[in-house]
Amino acid sequence: MKTKLAGRRFGAGMVAILCLLGTGSTPAEEAFRQALPGYRFVFPRDHASHPEFKTEWWYYSGHLRTEDGLPFGYQLTFFRVGVDPSLRGDSRSRWAVRDLYLAHFAISDLRQRRFLYWERRSRGAMGSAGASVEALKVWNGTWAAEADGGPHHLIASVEGHALDLTLTLMKPPAIHGQNGVSQKAEGLGRASHYYSLTRMATRGTLIVAGKRQRVTGSSWMDHEFGSNQLTASQVGWDWFALQLEDGAELMLYQLRQIDGHPDPHSSGSLIHSDGRVEHLPLSAFQLEPQEMWQSSKSSGRYPTRWRVQVPERGIDLMVRAAFPDQELDTRGSTQVIYWEGSVTVSGTSGGRPISGVGYLEMTGYAEPFRQPL
Repeated sequence: MKTKLAGRRFGAGMVAILCLLGTGSTPAEEAFRQALPGYRFVFPRDHASHPEFKTEWWYYSGHLRTEDGLPFGYQLTFFRVGVDPSLRGDSRSRWAVRDLYLAHFAISDLRQRRFLYWERRSRGAMGSAGASVEALKVWNGTWAAEADGGPHHLIASVEGHALDLTLTLMKPPAIHGQNGVSQKAEGLGRASHYYSLTRMATRGTLIVAGKRQRVTGSSWMDHEFGSNQLTASQVGWDWFALQLEDGAELMLYQLRQIDGHPDPHSSGSLIHSDGRVEHLPLSAFQLEPQEMWQSSKSSGRYPTRWRVQVPERGIDLMVRAAFPDQELDTRGSTQVIYWEGSVTVSGTSGGRPISGVGYLEMTGYAEPFRQPL
């Protein structure tokens, strides 16, 4: 869950969905299932939807290259937000609002330094959006992600821009946190069930400004579900999903408190080249902003260059935005302004030079992250 040195947001999946959680709980929210220790993931079942939890998202991001070498980044994210659990299973009306469905789609043209994004919001009435409980199948209009025990298939199109991608797992799911939960704040249930597919071979087509091109590359997918994660003292977050050339990956998130300090429940994972997942508490890593960029649209000031260290593993990285202006204003759907974009990675690991690519998500820099949906 894609901080505040200045500001807001959460995780590789943490983007705007935590904004949908708010910081308190209502009687309806309390009726949803809480993310508690002891959860045991079972795949492919857990790729599907979990409507007993209030919030859930499927988050895809990746790096693509055309046949003639042009580089692109992309993001396609689907959100489900439970409205009232008492309506679940009520089939009397196809117009009943059991969940809200939201989605974000973005393309980063790395050569032209151009960022395009779109958003959608739907009540899911008459099948306009939804998420299957039987297999991975989530959609919002013509945007969709699905898999039935095999490769993932992503489609999205709007205004002369589109993607149609097939993603094949190169590693098993990486489960984050401890004892089945990724803790986000003090208190039982202030957590999510969170896993990532950290390296997925990707191929398909990309259309930018009406030009269709075949692409190959690598993708990352996050899936989180929970019901009550944030507190009033948390105003944003910084989330890193980094793919290193030696076959390892890093997922790190830093939750920022109102006083500017990281919440002690911030954490991450080092996914080794063999798929082994090593939990990283906040004490195991350091995130230091090195350079700021100010948005001319929102006036938010975002760190677009970071030093990322995991000292005990000999990891010392410089993470740089591929270009600064990758800010999304999604107040028409998830009610948040955030930065989500392609980054490059360079540095050392175990004393050896290393490079990589990734995605960085930052919230709370344009405004404190406190708005419930």
